[in-house]
Amino acid sequence: MVTFNRIVSRYYNDYYSPLGTHPQKRPSGRVLFAGGLVALSLLLNLVFVVKYCLRFTSPLDDYQELKQYPLVNTTLARASLPPMSKSKLSENAIVTTLYSDSYAPAVAALGHSLRKVDTSARLIMLYIPSQVSAGALCLAASSGFVPRPVARIAPPHNGSGIAPRFVDQYTKLALWTLDAAPDPVRALVYVDADALVLRNFDELFALPYAFAAVPDVYTDARGFTTNFNAGVMFVRPDSALFADMLAALPAARFPHVMAEQAFLNQFFATDALRLPYAYNGNLALKERNPRVWSGIQREMRIIHYTLIKPFVSKQWDTVPLDRLQHRVDEAARSKGGMFRDEMQHWGRVWQETRTVYAQHLDECRRLSS
Repeated sequence: MVTFNRIVSRYYNDYYSPLGTHPQKRPSGRVLFAGGLVALSLLLNLVFVVKYCLRFTSPLDDYQELKQYPLVNTTLARASLPPMSKSKLSENAIVTTLYSDSYAPAVAALGHSLRKVDTSARLIMLYIPSQVSAGALCLAASSGFVPRPVARIAPPHNGSGIAPRFVDQYTKLALWTLDAAPDPVRALVYVDADALVLRNFDELFALPYAFAAVPDVYTDARGFTTNFNAGVMFVRPDSALFADMLAALPAARFPHVMAEQAFLNQFFATDALRLPYAYNGNLALKERNPRVWSGIQREMRIIHYTLIKPFVSKQWDTVPLDRLQHRVDEAARSKGGMFRDEMQHWGRVWQETRTVYAQHLDECRRLSS
């Protein structure tokens, strides 16, 4: 009987106590954990759905090859260029850089590709004397680039946060000082050493702007964005602007991991003219959307070997010249052969370079021995 009364009393107190007197039960740890998992799952699914929807509304994904017009009106472009004089150097230049021996074959191949398209501009190679050997400098200059020593520009904040292979890239800012050279440059197109030229692009020298570049696709999956890639740029050298850059560098807010490219994006911001993708055929574009790559191929001026470089090892080390073809074949097989055509093209240009400039290269080998 006592037991029954206790049960009744407990039942009454638990379920029929007056309002405000009922003891509040706190959810157990297991209940809280399960609720947290459900909330996290809902959040992750929402993020996935948003990203999925955004991806399939990207301009790169919506690309259709509809146009039937040429990229450049060549008649108008030629009329806009100043007449060439054989009595003095061109005020236009195509410029590249060399920061280490490993990129010397790439510069030589780039120079040969420029000779093949018969550019009217001079070829200039900025290099850091303390980091480039005599043999490598000879090799890089074999196909026409004229070496010009420059002082290394150190990264800001002692290089904090920068990717190791980009530590010398701020030296690229020296491009803006070429207006003060003994043979001043009025306009230049900068081309990274890890690139080859497919077609003449002299029309760029007639641009009235201070800076132009091609939108990047490497770090942004959305497609057409305000970010640009610093591997190919149109620049009007200006030493005063160079001084402004150096002054702005310590205070500028940008992701240091991408070095000078991120800084230039912040510096020029809304003022950068966007060039067509054909002027910087970034391999990342082919990986992102092969249809877009196919659509720009017949007009492509420059191919940029960003994702895979057939002239350096996978560890970014120098490849001996007698092993370069092996490295090209290896690069052609990587990523399931996605870039086989591009790697084989670089291999063919390199073989032509070795043949056309064989005597010069023999002299370079003697310097290296």
